[in-house]
Parts: sequence; C-alpha cells; structure tokens
Amino acid sequence: MSEIVEKVEKALDTIRPYLEADGGNVKVLEIDEEMNVILELMGNCGSCPMSTMTLKAGVEEAIKRDVPEIKSVHAVNVTAPDDPNAKLPFVN
Repeated sequence: MSEIVEKVEKALDTIRPYLEADGGNVKVLEIDEEMNVILELMGNCGSCPMSTMTLKAGVEEAIKRDVPEIKSVHAVNVTAPDDPNAKLPFVN
C-alpha cells in the first residue's frame, strides 16, 4: 500500500503549486482497501466555495490520471458553494 501512497503523493505534487498559490494545500488522510482516497483540503482550500470544483477538476483528475488503481477521491471538508460560512476569495 505504501507504493500507492507514494504514487498519490507524487500526483498531488503536480498540482500543489497551484493550490499553494491560492493559500491552500491537500493532505492524504487515508487510502482504504477499496482504493478510495480520503483527503483533507487545507488552508484556503478548506473554506473556499470553489473547493468542490478544485477537488473534482484538479485533485481527483491528477490522482486518477497518474494512479489508475484509485477508484474514487473524497475530501472530508469540501465547502458547498452556497455555504454561508464559506470564505469568498479575495478579489482586487
């Protein structure tokens, strides 16, 4: 299983610069026996109303592209776009 974790981390490293540029990051919490990845969105990613899009279009795509054994990717703290507690991104 450690080989799969390494592959997932390597896939995440390809998108981390983009997450970090917006003050966020992602952490692998678990990869279960069914090959489901459980993540935590960190920093701004954890409270951003676009976190669902980031998870699906960025994080999940990168992982599944590089680690085809992975069946699904979930985050424990995805913020819904209509969440009143979501922090809107700073717009200048």
